[in-house]
Amino acid sequence: MKLETFLHHLHFDPEKITPPEWQVDWDDAPLPYKLYRGLPEIPLTGDVPLTLEKREAHAENGLEELGAFLWYVYGLTRYAQYGFLEDPEDKTTVSYLQLLRRFVPSGGALYPNELYVYAKIKDVPTGIYHYDVAHHSLRLLREGNYDSYLSRSLGDCDVSECFCTVFVSTVFWKNFYKYNNFSYRLQGLDAGVVIGQTLEVADRMGFSSRVCYQFLDRSINHLLGLTEQDESVYAVIPLSIDPSIQWGDDFNKEEYVSTAELSQEVPLLKTETYNRSKRVLDYPLLREMNEASIFETTQSFVKIKKDGRVQKSYGTELIMLPFTESFSYDLASVCRERHSPDIDFILEKVSQTQLATLFKEVFSRPYQNDLDGTDGKTGTRVSLYGFFYNVEGVSNGAYAYDKGSHALSRITDGDFREILQNALTMPTVNLFQVPLCLHLVADKDHLKEELGYRGYRIQQMEAGILLQRLLLISCALGMGGHPLLGFDAKLCDELYQAEAKQITSLIQIPVGPYRSRAWLKGSLNS
Repeated sequence: MKLETFLHHLHFDPEKITPPEWQVDWDDAPLPYKLYRGLPEIPLTGDVPLTLEKREAHAENGLEELGAFLWYVYGLTRYAQYGFLEDPEDKTTVSYLQLLRRFVPSGGALYPNELYVYAKIKDVPTGIYHYDVAHHSLRLLREGNYDSYLSRSLGDCDVSECFCTVFVSTVFWKNFYKYNNFSYRLQGLDAGVVIGQTLEVADRMGFSSRVCYQFLDRSINHLLGLTEQDESVYAVIPLSIDPSIQWGDDFNKEEYVSTAELSQEVPLLKTETYNRSKRVLDYPLLREMNEASIFETTQSFVKIKKDGRVQKSYGTELIMLPFTESFSYDLASVCRERHSPDIDFILEKVSQTQLATLFKEVFSRPYQNDLDGTDGKTGTRVSLYGFFYNVEGVSNGAYAYDKGSHALSRITDGDFREILQNALTMPTVNLFQVPLCLHLVADKDHLKEELGYRGYRIQQMEAGILLQRLLLISCALGMGGHPLLGFDAKLCDELYQAEAKQITSLIQIPVGPYRSRAWLKGSLNS
């Protein structure tokens, strides 16, 4: 299958990319976390702060701060058990499901990503570490200073002033075993929500951050000791305690840095890992997509022009939303409360103030990245559309949010809940009970013109960043959000009249009030 066809099917006809005879071998499922054997272990304290209000940067960070940061980003945070009826006719037989959860959502709770850090802090040797989620500890992969190696791999980002650099990788098998080729779409979004949570926690802990999507893949994977057929880094995030740090925006295109030369500077790293699966199937399309997305030299790096893409003329009627005060909340308590309500949504009216606050806050924190330069703006690569029902002062219908004017642009009137419900491939959510059915929307070419096939996964990651922020703000406003990929993107695009703008719906997020679920849950921190 051609890669262009694969991406089209992945988005619009996902049933065409999964073999009809595909069956999930649940008994041979991999672990949701990676385990290394025989590496030095540095335990991290489970005594993490119970609140995460905005704070000033510390002069120096140690193991305690790094441990709290990693736990809030991607640690095992909750053990949950809830009951359900397998047979609706049999009210006496209740089955129970046990889950180990984290503060970020993940398709099927499979968590295909892993975190690595290059740490330069007191209390531990400078070097490359894997975050061992299962034991809340660090595993030392390489000891030593790799500032120069990393800076050249990133092209325009000097990490010498950073106390920590985070690597977000994807382990392909961790969700391929269940979702087959559809896992490629999930992996980019899952990486994005991890990046989004990283940015949120870093901001609360007083760290400056920058997301690097462009780097020499094989050099970074080589440094971490990853086999790229199994696992590959999707994003690199340097962290600094200096709020005024200049990350650099004028990398020298004439300076030619190649993977082949750079990787020779450090020896091959051999490690032993365990993932529980006895039979790992091949995933040739995922390997081919990863190969086509790799950058071999820094001359492949680009800057994307801010040409107002996505935000085009929506129509003539704008509904101005009220301007609200700056919204603040305790990130830690919101993280503990946030979950995907699925069947627990209840239909209640959403006020204009809630709606205005939600939309404004989702886009209120531009982030530094290596696509836009140093002005800290994300351009307009991902936008927010939605179908509204029972919203105060807003007639039922489809709308686009214009963040520049903080207004809604009406696309079409009507109650679309029945259409949207019938368009779900797996009706796990009752959309008749949901006042806001939102979609993150972006260009249909998935940034392929500027970034080649790498653009698809970057677009998914940027959608994931906004998704995580939307879920956190929804929770802080007393509502819940439930990310869905099992929806008919073609139908939603038609209702949004998206074809003329060459944009498409990336993910669907029902948002609204919900009832408390009866479940037993316990925190996994001290």
